[in-house]
Amino acid sequence: MIQDLFSPSVQHALDIVGIFVFAISGALLAVRKNFDVFGIVVLAEVTALGGGIFRDVVIGAVPPAAFVDLGYFITPLFAAALVFFLHPEVERTQLAVNVFDAAGLGLFCVTGTTKAYEYGLGLTASAALGLATAVGGGVLRDIIANEVPSLVRWDRDLYAVPAIVGSAMVALCINYDMVNAFTSSLAVVTTFVLRLLALRYHWRAPRAWHRRSTAVEVEEVAS
Repeated sequence: MIQDLFSPSVQHALDIVGIFVFAISGALLAVRKNFDVFGIVVLAEVTALGGGIFRDVVIGAVPPAAFVDLGYFITPLFAAALVFFLHPEVERTQLAVNVFDAAGLGLFCVTGTTKAYEYGLGLTASAALGLATAVGGGVLRDIIANEVPSLVRWDRDLYAVPAIVGSAMVALCINYDMVNAFTSSLAVVTTFVLRLLALRYHWRAPRAWHRRSTAVEVEEVAS
C-alpha cells in the first residue's frame, strides 16, 4: 500500500528528510543540555528513529527498517555532526527546522498508520501507531534528556493533536477504500498546516476545568 502512494525513490527521499530534521532537533537539545559528542549522537539517533523502531517492533516488522536501510541509520550521524560543529548557525535556522519538523510529523503519521494496517492491525490501532511513529522519537529524546516530554506539557504548542488528525484521516480513508496519493498527501498537508498554525498562534490543548494545581506557580518560581 505504501508503495502505491509514492514511488520508492520519493518515499525514501521523504523518509531521509524527515529523519534528518528530527535528528537535528534531538542533537540541538543535547547541545542545550551540555551533552558530549556521544550524547549528541544518541539523542539524534533516538529522536530520528525511535518512533519507527517502536512501530516496527510492535507490528513484527523485524529487523526494523532503521537497521535494514543503512541510510536511515547514518543520516542522524550527519545531523549530529552538523550540530556539533555548527550549532550556533543551526540554532539561527530554528524556523526552518520547525517547518521541516512539521512536514516530517505529517509524513510519518501517514506512513506509520499505513504500514501498521498493512501488517494486520485494526484501524484504531493503526492510527495509534501512526501517532507513535510521528512523536515517539521526541518522547524518548525528552526522557533521555531528563525532561518532561513536550508531548504532555501544557505550555507547549500543539504537537500530538495535528498528528492524531493526520493518522485519523488516513484510517478513515482506509476504512472507505479511499487511500491514494491524493488523500495521503492531503493528510500530510493537514498535519503540516495544523502544526505550523499551532506554532504561529501558540495553540495549546485545554487543561482540566476548575483545576486546583499549583504547577503554574511552581514553574514561575523555578524560572
